[in-house]
Amino acid sequence: MITHRFGAQALLVAAALATPAIAQDSELPASDVAVTVTGMVPDDLTGMPEGPELEGFISARKGGLIQVTAADGSRTPVAISQATRVRSSGGFLGLDRDKLGAEALLNGLPVTVRTVEWGGGLVASDVRLRSRDLKTAQMIRTGTAQGFAEQTAATEALRSRVADIDNYNVKGTTNVYFDTGKWNLTGQSQAELCQAAAQAQAMDNALLLVVGYTDSTGDYDFNQTLSERRAARVVNHLQQACGWKPYRMLTPTGMAEADPAADNSTDYGRQQNRRVAVNILVSKAVDGM
Repeated sequence: MITHRFGAQALLVAAALATPAIAQDSELPASDVAVTVTGMVPDDLTGMPEGPELEGFISARKGGLIQVTAADGSRTPVAISQATRVRSSGGFLGLDRDKLGAEALLNGLPVTVRTVEWGGGLVASDVRLRSRDLKTAQMIRTGTAQGFAEQTAATEALRSRVADIDNYNVKGTTNVYFDTGKWNLTGQSQAELCQAAAQAQAMDNALLLVVGYTDSTGDYDFNQTLSERRAARVVNHLQQACGWKPYRMLTPTGMAEADPAADNSTDYGRQQNRRVAVNILVSKAVDGM
């Protein structure tokens, strides 16, 4: 008999994935959730009775178990088997393939899970995710190590407190907006970015995550490039004009027209979607220390 406990911490990637439900629902209750699994999870799921299909995000993971939290807040533990298929949709660095490894199932990742019933619980037969979401989740998980590599002794001191931790609290988000097809910053946006940097500077162990977006005007390839240019422009201003240190910056990303903040069918909505979000993140492990 194997008992796994899900702790109270789960990844917060609210602004990173631009999915408000994650920001509001990803934190587990203060009390741990015990899940008892009898015997070894079978490698062959053929013939097992079909279980429910779950849609939500991975709010915790422990060994061979994940916890899926739905939009209504319900939490369901699911075992992962050697027979579990993990599949992505949408292309990112060749991830558009039938089978990913179980290591792709990161905290905070939106998923759709098909299950079978076994031993009084559920085993995942098929896990589907979007490559774009996986890209962002991987960026959150590995960005700290990537950003801190080959830095000064002071950087290493900070790294020692946050390395290998993928749980973050979002302490604030600043959005700056752009004209159609443009990535230049207005004077107001420049001032707002420096204000955000000053806010983050006042917090111990704060990191910045910059994510660029577009409205739905234009084709995907153009919008992907445009969103990346907007994110890069914001990063440059934060570092060059606002004094934000590069080692405290997670890798920026462009999300094109994904996850719109408003309705793209209206002028006002498109204005809201032509944005870059600057998110202040603090590891849960060091928040408040």
